[in-house]
Amino acid sequence: MFRRAALLASALVSASLLAAWDGGEATGATDARVQLGILGSASRFMQLTGQRSTVRHVFVGWHQGAALPRILDGLRPVPMLAIKSGSISMADIAQGRGDAFLLQLNSTVAGWGGLVYVRPLPEMNGHWNEYCAFNRDGSSRGPRYSTSAFRKAFARIAVVARGGPSVNATLRKLGLPPVAGADLPESKARIVWNPQGYGAPDIPANSAEAYYPGDAYVDVVANDLYLQTTGAAWEANEKLYSAHRNKPYAIAEWGLWGIDDPTFVERMAAFVRSHPRVELLAYFNSKPGSIWDLGSKPRSRAAYRRLITPLGG
Repeated sequence: MFRRAALLASALVSASLLAAWDGGEATGATDARVQLGILGSASRFMQLTGQRSTVRHVFVGWHQGAALPRILDGLRPVPMLAIKSGSISMADIAQGRGDAFLLQLNSTVAGWGGLVYVRPLPEMNGHWNEYCAFNRDGSSRGPRYSTSAFRKAFARIAVVARGGPSVNATLRKLGLPPVAGADLPESKARIVWNPQGYGAPDIPANSAEAYYPGDAYVDVVANDLYLQTTGAAWEANEKLYSAHRNKPYAIAEWGLWGIDDPTFVERMAAFVRSHPRVELLAYFNSKPGSIWDLGSKPRSRAAYRRLITPLGG
């Protein structure tokens, strides 16, 4: 009975979100509420802030395909999967050498039946990620990790994750190998393209836009925004929002890096209220006692409860 109720709740949330975004949300033409998400314990975060987290966020590795059904089952009502590539290169993903995972992803999301945010290779313009095209000093990681290879890999992930009868026709148009087997089931994967607003290293070749695969392969443009001792990159966030005026926007990760500063929370609330294309705001709380945990930041926690929690749908 509980599982049936959970499935029904997930389906209702997915239907309402898709209806809100269908025709007009990209221009802010509806009054749909922002979806609030969390990385960390949703029940503990509710105790801290009163937030009922619609979106539950986790990271998964390329080696975890078989575990995806179990992972999604713990992320109701709406999962968000941030996918890391591990040792496989961008060129290999583009050429289909990572399709075993992608086929498992498609099958799991299609079988889920409801909406799933799929967030492939986030912060791709950050040198700390294995799929970035550049090292910290600005040197290239070679053609297998180039921005061109990344764009093709991202497009392949999007096409296969979504599934449907035209997967191989779309891949052929991209100049990429087809997937093996019959037509893939169509899923409700919502593809999130999520660079940092600024590159690290901050060079033109490592800009966010250098990694953009094209509108056809992106449903939501997202940014990650943290307050550190050096401040927060609000200007870069505004630039990224403005660069994709036909796409919904998300802050897929945000948090306070060991700092208790309610003004950051206040500014985030103001950003959401003044930018109508924002559809998702997901706090990165991590584990109790982490440097991002709001449990150790009483002033910021109070501001969150007062300003962010009421934004949720």
